[in-house]
Amino acid sequence: MKLPAGLLIAALAAFTLSCTQEMQNQISRSVQNWTGTNGVLDVVSEGKVMYRFIDIDKLTTAQATSGKGTRPYRYGYGVFDKNMNYKQDATEKKIYFEVSDYGTNYVFYENPYD
Repeated sequence: MKLPAGLLIAALAAFTLSCTQEMQNQISRSVQNWTGTNGVLDVVSEGKVMYRFIDIDKLTTAQATSGKGTRPYRYGYGVFDKNMNYKQDATEKKIYFEVSDYGTNYVFYENPYD
């Protein structure tokens, strides 16, 4: 039996509304992980871009070891765009990075050139 598209959308909306906020966040992250975001992260100092990472799927907030609360940094994996041309060149590779919540000025955005 094939369900009408409107009924399927209504059922999905009702399911989503009945979920807790954390469950909605997990569903959103699952979809984001599946689709990707191709994000760009610029680390800025005194108004100048110092580092650029491209092809970032997401930034994740680190969880405390005991499971209570979060740590004061975010982390992710991205290509270190050394020449800042928004493209992965032969000498540039994907690396792990962390950004402190204490004083790092950064801007995370979708790659406008992809």
